[in-house]
Amino acid sequence: MVIRPNQRKEGTVRLTFIRTTSPTANTCPTLFKTDRGTVIVQGYVVTDEEALSQMNIPEGETAVEVPMELLEELRETFANAG
Repeated sequence: MVIRPNQRKEGTVRLTFIRTTSPTANTCPTLFKTDRGTVIVQGYVVTDEEALSQMNIPEGETAVEVPMELLEELRETFANAG
């Protein structure tokens, strides 16, 4: 499910920590599950103009970078949860 700006729900989003590969708490990269059925990615903002030119990023969105290791751990977490 993708929540676009005109579809955002009102109210506070409740986050549940999923996983990080960061050795320091509250830094990126980190993944959170929301109570809206979405995932929030905390990562480094992509500032590389060449990379950004290859994407079509609309106003109100941004690109963040996370290591593959974190995504692999996420897959393992959900595979073992069910």
